[in-house]
Amino acid sequence: NVSFTVETKSIDTRNEKRDEHLRSADFFDVEKFSTASFHSKKITSSGKNKYKLAGDFTLHGVTKPVTFDVEYGGSIKDFEGHTRVGFSASAKINRKDYGISWNKILDKGGLALGEDVLITLQIEAPEVKK
Repeated sequence: NVSFTVETKSIDTRNEKRDEHLRSADFFDVEKFSTASFHSKKITSSGKNKYKLAGDFTLHGVTKPVTFDVEYGGSIKDFEGHTRVGFSASAKINRKDYGISWNKILDKGGLALGEDVLITLQIEAPEVKK
């Protein structure tokens, strides 16, 4: 089983004004929806050290199925002699599917924001023995 929860107020784009807007009701609405989460349902191999991790992703009060592409990065012994493993994972979602539809028309036409959002994770964890 794989699961994670992220506090939406923790968004940090290194631009405080933009971060405040992202925390507002136009986007994450952190006062109402304080977390985003994922809970796995199935993992399958998709090649050497590659996997598909399917589960439910909840954002902005909406839960949808999402599949992450996962790659095993290897293992190391930490300074205490414990084995740690590394993974990277990514998935693409459409923000409008989660009720996040704010946008702005630019001066020369077109929209300020696209609909697709790439979620990327870099994971380091203790090795779990079966």
